[in-house]
Amino acid sequence: MKVISVNLGERKQVQWRNKTIETGIFKLPVATPIFLDVEDVQNDNVVDRKYHGGILQAVYGYSENHYEYWKELYPDLDWNYGMFGENLTITNLDETKIHVGSVYQLGEAKIEVTKPRQPCYKLGIRFNNPKIIKQFWNATKSGIYFKILETGYVAKNDALILLKNAINNPTIAEVYQSKR
Repeated sequence: MKVISVNLGERKQVQWRNKTIETGIFKLPVATPIFLDVEDVQNDNVVDRKYHGGILQAVYGYSENHYEYWKELYPDLDWNYGMFGENLTITNLDETKIHVGSVYQLGEAKIEVTKPRQPCYKLGIRFNNPKIIKQFWNATKSGIYFKILETGYVAKNDALILLKNAINNPTIAEVYQSKR
């Protein structure tokens, strides 16, 4: 597994269903390394701290491999990495094989798998279609939240190196399916 894109988002106001919504889901690839801090990614705007950021959700990773599935469903979107609000787009990140509690070295940082992402209405805003939320729930392509055990910089092409495999714990996909 390798990082193919590091992504940051700015605080943005959008109109959605006759309301002004503030969100940080519009993430875009950046050319420089990003710093994984204890509760979030430096210079990434997390607007709703009740559901995003914090110790157990400090950084969100999503698999590059899932993009083709979604592109078929939404071919008219202007696609870029970061579409799902992820800070890290990673090759071969497989929720059916990665266990809660597993620990990885990634660039300078040491990270631990905590939980799957649960979609919220802001994913519907990003895709300009609220149907994505139900579709996201019905797929096992949730992406993974990580806790930061050791802070540090992560860059494009950094490898995700398994340090501890928590094989006795459920996989991210198993946890995600239990919440549906």
